[in-house]
Amino acid sequence: MAISNRERVGRALESLQQGLYPFVEREMRSKYGDKWVVAATPFVSEDRNLRRPVAQILKQDVSELLKVMWNQWRDLFKETLGNAEKNLVGELMVTRNAWAHNDAFSTDDTYRALDSITRLLTAISAPEADAVEKQKQELLRIRFDEQARRETRKAAVTAIETNPVGGLKPWREIVTPHPDVASGRYQQAEFAADLWQVYLDKGSDEYRLPTEFFRRTYLTEGLKQLLSNALLRLSGQSGDPVIELQTNFGGGKTHAMLALYHLFFGVSASELPGLEPVFATAGVSELPENVKTVVLVGNKISPGQLHQKKDGTVVRTLWGEIAWQLGGKEGYEMVREADETATNPGDNLKHLFNRYAPCVILIDEWVSYARQLHDGRDLPAGSFDTHFTFAQTISESAKNADRTLLVVSIPASDIEIGGDRGKEALNRLKNAIGRVESPWRPASAEESFEIVRRRLFQPLTDSNLFVARDAVVRAFSEMYRTQSQEFPLECREADYERRLKEAYPIHPELFDRLYSDWSTLDKFQRTRGVLRLMAKVIHFLWEQSDRSLMILPANVPMADTQVQSELTRYLEDSWVPVIEKDVDGTNSLPVALDGQNPNLGRYSACRRVTRTIYLGSAPTLRAANRGLEDRRIKLGCVQPGESAATFGDALRRLSDQATYLYRTLA
Repeated sequence: MAISNRERVGRALESLQQGLYPFVEREMRSKYGDKWVVAATPFVSEDRNLRRPVAQILKQDVSELLKVMWNQWRDLFKETLGNAEKNLVGELMVTRNAWAHNDAFSTDDTYRALDSITRLLTAISAPEADAVEKQKQELLRIRFDEQARRETRKAAVTAIETNPVGGLKPWREIVTPHPDVASGRYQQAEFAADLWQVYLDKGSDEYRLPTEFFRRTYLTEGLKQLLSNALLRLSGQSGDPVIELQTNFGGGKTHAMLALYHLFFGVSASELPGLEPVFATAGVSELPENVKTVVLVGNKISPGQLHQKKDGTVVRTLWGEIAWQLGGKEGYEMVREADETATNPGDNLKHLFNRYAPCVILIDEWVSYARQLHDGRDLPAGSFDTHFTFAQTISESAKNADRTLLVVSIPASDIEIGGDRGKEALNRLKNAIGRVESPWRPASAEESFEIVRRRLFQPLTDSNLFVARDAVVRAFSEMYRTQSQEFPLECREADYERRLKEAYPIHPELFDRLYSDWSTLDKFQRTRGVLRLMAKVIHFLWEQSDRSLMILPANVPMADTQVQSELTRYLEDSWVPVIEKDVDGTNSLPVALDGQNPNLGRYSACRRVTRTIYLGSAPTLRAANRGLEDRRIKLGCVQPGESAATFGDALRRLSDQATYLYRTLA
């Protein structure tokens, strides 16, 4: 039976209540002891109807829990959580009030509510996050089915007009998107590498199955080095025992851990596509046998709860979890006393590793776990100080044990670190493992382009299509060289032609804007964020039979609801009317100007200019160097066979009439 969006929000709020209460009680008790309800009382509304006591209200009403968190933020909750979570608390207070007052929820409103609830629950390692995530993915499927039933789109959302030089094939005749991208049936979650879901044997095949995972994985130099080192270490030949993975938000840490997980999953080397260079670099022909792999994901394991396993074992600490994953009850017995007393296991950890070698220990989101610990020993997982004694112990144990590899992800962005205790946890964790760790090199910008291209498009195999691609690339390069005064200086260099070829069919300028500008935004997860956006863009262009030679910034259809949602979710709400008035849409200025002037309309010149400007200026609004120079605007618009002057004319007309467009003469 179908349910309404309001019912979806209501169910998600119930999950939020169930997941939030234990966390709020735990944190309030850590500061106020048994009088925590008294401390919360000033921020809880009086129940004049049912006369419920405050303690009961907090167990039943999520709005009151959120109010307590908001009002106790400075004194308490900012120790554990960061500004991103504070914003979520404020937003969800508004969401809950709208729900309580029977306000209507659009599909976009509902998705945002479910997403925000999932994020907050994940930040406190609440298991209820999984249920809300499932609701969110179901909503995405429903939205896709609704859109698929539409027979027509608004006129302003049709593909732009282009007039490239004859004799060159458009991108759609040379490369083909993967079926899920072309059809739009991908799910956003499928672009999110989730180590815990894979460990539980859940999720999409491309992440869950080793063969599918490596078939779609591009081996960067850093990933090749990581896997080669692991082969050497677990084969007992050499190799670094402790690896630290540190990148910005969405920089590939979890994907690297998944590669290690699948490498030692038990599939034979011959069945893992594309790994020949890894084995060659390591000088190893076969995988080591019977490798045991431990997976710990900090935002999936709560330090405030006991974790009962299927065999009846009750685990309290990370060291107890490691022992149980390695050897079940037998392994747990080796650290049982340390787990039950939440004290450092000491040398028992090295003995454990030696007993079950070769073994890999993968710890993701460690800071998310550690920041929830308290100074006292009131939690099952132990105290904050004890935990970092353990961190030093595990790194030294991995170094001294036989055929043992420890891989730890370390966040580099504030959104992942959280509050004050998160920052302290990060510093102490780096100090604890920094004595023996070896750093890992994340993907370069150029490698990231290939990662995205490979995930979105099927590989080229026909030699004639390679020739057609190279002809397009040469035409762009020739245009940049012969009209060098119209485009940025780097475009005339031979290296830019190489970049055009490697990024094809996506133009390097589009990649540069996404990786250089959009990735500076707090919640934009680099490769994952680019994948989400470009999957929507390519689906739209494929459906509209776009005939462009390459996919440039000017091709991004900002009037399409899905693309627009992806481009505004990371920005302030004020950007939506800017797009509708001055960028793209039925009643937008560029559409009107293109319609009034045939010379501009022939190329959709005004719309292509405003799209390019938006893509390059929206994320840098508060930066020191804002906006785009005119040469870079033309780079984002012009194709071989088109006149750059046409787009210069469009820019001048827009500058005179647009409400939100400002031009500064150098």
